[in-house]
Amino acid sequence: MRQTKFHGRYEDTGRVCEHPTCREAGEFRAPGGAGHGFDGPGRWRWMCLEHVREFNAGYDWFEGMTAEEILDAQGPASGWRTESPSFRPTAGVDGMPRWADYDDPLEAISARANGIKSKARRQAEMAMDGRFSREEAAALDTMGLGLDVDRKVLRRRYSELVRRYHPDRNGGDRGYETRLNKVVEAYQTLRKSRAIA
Repeated sequence: MRQTKFHGRYEDTGRVCEHPTCREAGEFRAPGGAGHGFDGPGRWRWMCLEHVREFNAGYDWFEGMTAEEILDAQGPASGWRTESPSFRPTAGVDGMPRWADYDDPLEAISARANGIKSKARRQAEMAMDGRFSREEAAALDTMGLGLDVDRKVLRRRYSELVRRYHPDRNGGDRGYETRLNKVVEAYQTLRKSRAIA
C-alpha cells in the first residue's frame, strides 16, 4: 500500500468506500467508530475523497469525553502518563533512567540522553581496559555488570535476569522476550570470554 504525498491518499488498497451509498474506491482513512483514545483510533474507516471530507467536517475527537478528560487531552503533557516501553517498571534495568520516575518530560529526556552518553562512555572504557572486546563490553552493560566480574557473579546475574524476564514469571506476558533474548546473547558472549576468571 502506497501513500500519495501531501493529501493522504492510499492508492491500490482494494477497499470500497464505507459510506452506505457509495461504490468508489476507499483510498482515504478516517478514525473508526469505537476504541479511540490517547493512542489514536482503534480502527480505520476507508472512504472516497468526497465522503472522507464530509466525515472530517463533522468529526469530534472529544465526543464522549468528560470536561476533565478533554482538558487533560489538550494539556501540554497529554500522553505523558501513558505506558510505553520507557515507562514500564522494568525500563531502567538496562542502565538507563526510568522515565516513570520523572514528573517533567524535559527532565526525563535530559536524564535519558545523559544515560545514553554514559552507556557509550562505559562501553568505551571497558573496551579500552584491554581485557574486554567492544562486544564483550556491550554484553557486560546489557547484564548490568562492571569490570570486576567473575564467573560466579556472571552466573548469578544471568539467573536473576532470566527469572525476571521469563514469560512464566510475568504471567505469560511475552513483552519481555526481546530483553530476555538480549540477556541470553550477552551471557553466551561473556561465558566464552577469556577475560572473566
